Amino acid sequence: MRSLIGFVLAVGLIALGLIYLERNGFTAANLNALDTSSLGVKIVIVALLALVVLGLFRGRFSAAIKFVLIWIAIVLALAIGYTYRFELRDVADRVLAEFLPGHAATRGRTVEVARGPGGNFVVATQVNGARVTMIFDTGASSVVLTHEAAKAAGLPLEVLSYSVPVETANGRTRAAPVTLQTISVGGIVERDVSALIAQPGQLRQSLLGMTFLNRLQGWEVRGDRLAMRAYP
Repeated sequence: MRSLIGFVLAVGLIALGLIYLERNGFTAANLNALDTSSLGVKIVIVALLALVVLGLFRGRFSAAIKFVLIWIAIVLALAIGYTYRFELRDVADRVLAEFLPGHAATRGRTVEVARGPGGNFVVATQVNGARVTMIFDTGASSVVLTHEAAKAAGLPLEVLSYSVPVETANGRTRAAPVTLQTISVGGIVERDVSALIAQPGQLRQSLLGMTFLNRLQGWEVRGDRLAMRAYP
């Protein structure tokens, strides 16, 4: 224990000496003043950590070494994860897009969605900040929301006017015109998008139609993947 205390004291004295030299304009080992100060602080921190670890594992040197190695591995993993956080996010998005149909994987200005089990592209969108699942439909001239989706998006259902004639699988009906503040699909965000709201019970699934798709630079289907690309 005495040797440990002596080691810590020696390291502390060296660090204090380096700091003193730095404050008096001297350098050591070709280090500038800022580097010398930084080195002194680091030595003190390392000495304190060594004292804590050895104190916790006194008489168990192998356990102390294992503890230090585990924490070094954890710190390295965190550092690598932080350094490559954007690349890892892209990988996670692509994995989720494969296993969760409708999840939008964003790569720059392009968003990709995997085909759903029923053969349609079911797209997870945000309408006025609310999560709304839509079917990608180039045959729909407009974005069309179900009554339930419109309610979730906070639209004023009580003042809607169902004045626009539309064709549905159940025949002709009428829908209410609205302007959506935002529609976002992954990293693509469009504002002030014209849309229609179906009457209650007239539509089972919201449609991602042409009033949104025409805002894009383009879209294409390759196999089981839909790619939508925004303008720069």
